[in-house]
Amino acid sequence: MKPLFRFLLVALMLAPAIVRAQPAPLTVQQIMQDPDTWIGDWPDDPFWSEDGSTLYFSWNPQGQFAGDSLFKVPRGGGAPVQVPPTERRNLPPRFDGWHHGEHVYDAAFRRKVFARDGDLYLHDRASGATTRLTHTRRREGDPRFTPDGTAIVFTLDDNLFRMDLTTGAIVQLTDLRSGPEPKDPRRNEQDRFLEAQQQALFDLFRRRKEEREAREAAERADRAAEDRPPTFYTGDRQVQQLRLDPTGRFVSFTLYQRADDTDTEVMDYVTESGYADVLRARPKVGAPGPSQDLYVQDLARDTTYRVDLHQVPGAYDPLPFQTNDDVADDVADDATDDATDDAADDAAVDSSRTKRDLFAYGPYWSGDGRYAVVEIRARDNKDRWIARLDAETGTLTVLDRQHDAAWIAGPGISWFGGRSTMGWLPDHRRFFFQSEASGYSHLYTVDVETGTLTQLTAGAFEVFEPMLSRDGQTWFFLSSEGSPFERHVYRMPVDGGPRTRLTTMAGRHELALNPDEQTMALRHDYSNRPPEIFLQPIGGTPERITTSPTAAWSAYPWRDPAIVTIEASDGAEVPARLYEPAEPNGAAVLFVHGAGYLQNVHRGWSSYFREYMFHNLLADRGYVVLDLDYRASAGYGRDWRTAIYRHMGGRDLQDYVDASRYVGQRYGIDPERVFIYGGSYGGFITLMALFTEPEHFGAGAALRAVTDWAHYNHPYTANILNTPAEDSLAFARSSPIYFAEGLADPLLMCHGLIDTNVQPQDIFRLVQRLIELGKEDWELAVYPVEGHGFTEPSSWTDEYRRILALIEDTVGPNRRVAVPTDGATEDAGR
Repeated sequence: MKPLFRFLLVALMLAPAIVRAQPAPLTVQQIMQDPDTWIGDWPDDPFWSEDGSTLYFSWNPQGQFAGDSLFKVPRGGGAPVQVPPTERRNLPPRFDGWHHGEHVYDAAFRRKVFARDGDLYLHDRASGATTRLTHTRRREGDPRFTPDGTAIVFTLDDNLFRMDLTTGAIVQLTDLRSGPEPKDPRRNEQDRFLEAQQQALFDLFRRRKEEREAREAAERADRAAEDRPPTFYTGDRQVQQLRLDPTGRFVSFTLYQRADDTDTEVMDYVTESGYADVLRARPKVGAPGPSQDLYVQDLARDTTYRVDLHQVPGAYDPLPFQTNDDVADDVADDATDDATDDAADDAAVDSSRTKRDLFAYGPYWSGDGRYAVVEIRARDNKDRWIARLDAETGTLTVLDRQHDAAWIAGPGISWFGGRSTMGWLPDHRRFFFQSEASGYSHLYTVDVETGTLTQLTAGAFEVFEPMLSRDGQTWFFLSSEGSPFERHVYRMPVDGGPRTRLTTMAGRHELALNPDEQTMALRHDYSNRPPEIFLQPIGGTPERITTSPTAAWSAYPWRDPAIVTIEASDGAEVPARLYEPAEPNGAAVLFVHGAGYLQNVHRGWSSYFREYMFHNLLADRGYVVLDLDYRASAGYGRDWRTAIYRHMGGRDLQDYVDASRYVGQRYGIDPERVFIYGGSYGGFITLMALFTEPEHFGAGAALRAVTDWAHYNHPYTANILNTPAEDSLAFARSSPIYFAEGLADPLLMCHGLIDTNVQPQDIFRLVQRLIELGKEDWELAVYPVEGHGFTEPSSWTDEYRRILALIEDTVGPNRRVAVPTDGATEDAGR
């Protein structure tokens, strides 16, 4: 018996130590505190110095600073060192790619010109010396070398200037002036008769006219001799994309004008001053959009003209969706129609040839100035043209047209406006861009002379952030090749061909490539590890540079959630993160990520890190937790992205209905014990779930939810649903407010009062609808100092305490369930 006694004695002695080693149960207050001090602030924005000797990044280790600080580490690695303020104010320029054809560098890549805080600088890459070229209270910007490297061209006050780098002389190249062009006083026939009569009768007036005309002619001759630029009046429009072509002959610019004031307002009640403030916010979908016209100024001919974008094919095409339902019909009735009953409505397409609203980005001038390319977009975002511009004639030649009956988007392709990924190869003849023509966003080139189009990458994956090597012979880019759940760095020949994966760690990577093109700075993260900085020689082993998590946060064994697929009712395999409890309690929680077009099922650190920790807390309590990349999510190509076209809350919601069935089949969980929640788009899906598919869910929490898409912004909504005037059916069947009578389960709604994105008006309108419908089992929590994304730990804590309480009370093992007979409740614990 002695050995057994000794064993028991040792076990009893160690028991307290074993208990102490176990982490304390997670609490909402703990996981919702300031992430900088609780998790540990992780590094961000890594970039190399221009000579490649030093890597810089923002970091706030252990939250010890008031805000992010700048750290540095040498190319060879080592411990990060905080950059002193004096050094930070005088940093060398950051290396951000070679910018072929853009003349940020001179032809030999020996010098670089850049702007910082409104002044211009010249950096010698060989010596490391930086020369300040301007020191003014005005803001100079967008500097470029002339092709011969003797001068730079820059913008100032909506005009172009050239600075001679030898003499420092500055010459104004354009004379764009705001306001209307001055006009001579309007005169009628009587006025002209009287003036002619005066000159015929009096020598005095004849002499004055001759002198005036001679003086004006001399002034014109002086302007021509001095090479003074032509004057052009821009009215009340804003000058954008102002650029001089490399030959110095053509100036291109766009004139942008906002529509009439259609902004909305949000009230800020809890302010420092004690007075309520009015916050200006974005217009609603369908409001008149801005105008944007492309102009070319030919300095050789002293002429300025507007480029007619409607030369491109399809500029007058009818819209490929029904333009409007019968507005006399009851919109709510339309919303409840079965989709199969809408075929006749969908077929009623307006065949009129309306001039479409087009706008352009560019021109992108080739490095030798021989070619110019513009990207033309339709305002409805169903067409995108890449066209060569003849700057002398204004003629457009289409090189590529992409059409999508839904909307054009994807990695490297702007969705909400702004520049897409595109540029020139060093041969000054081939132009590169990204396109979803194959169903996934891939890299293409087009020969602008012959129109020959070449697809450089292909497959069921996407390409991100392509950049060219200094010699222009190699591509570096990020890609989801191999797995949609990871992102790795690849290298590929400039003309396409074999791709070489350069990263080795599982998870997701961001790349900052050293100018030597032999060393990579990687911002790497994994499912249960926040991002850290690594240095890796190409072909070598990565070295970890930063360690960010606190000891308190690291003490908990954070889960690496399994990635599973759920077979949807249409046969698709829907990816999901699964948090599986050790001891299931018979209930499930389904999380819906926001944005719609966002990927949250991957082997990387989630942007929803608070929810990630909350899901660990739930799994500890026995809940099965699923987080889906439902239809419309990013990362899975064009068809997945556009599956919600003209019907949000359709296929995307059905993926969650299928998830409810999945937990029922796999874990035996009753639908009434399935809780659904999410924020923004996730809040919208939660409302649609409880309003239209209540038999599959037991309760839910809708956070900062869209309740009526007719009240959301234009750039996002119009891509998916068109506009309320054109496609009222799409809005009616996609907006929860029309289905509120279907609410039969407990619902929590949370909303920030200064949310200028999904505005409080949206949730207040739904609340009034619920009141009028006599609905009882719902609650609204408002947060007076919060916008769309909460910032205060106290707000996060309050919100998630309410969510957890509702989960426990409605679907948890000790839930309380309403008894229909007399309205009493009973304990349903088991």
